[in-house]
Amino acid sequence: MSSVKISVKPNGPLRVEAPEGGIELVDSLGAPYNIAGKLGFSLCRCGLSANKPFCDGSHKDKFVDPAIVPPPQP
Repeated sequence: MSSVKISVKPNGPLRVEAPEGGIELVDSLGAPYNIAGKLGFSLCRCGLSANKPFCDGSHKDKFVDPAIVPPPQP
């Protein structure tokens, strides 16, 4: 069974990873993006990327996430 991990990067993108691949990403009309064979990709959450929905690094030094929550303490 493949498991997908989504990591929220501080002041950055959402990183989507699946060690076995098999991730499907579709647009608002249900058309798939061509990500065949990729084990991971980053999704823009700042709105500045020229390659939406993917992150292109445009957020650097321009986006501050007001909802960053520190990780739980052990």
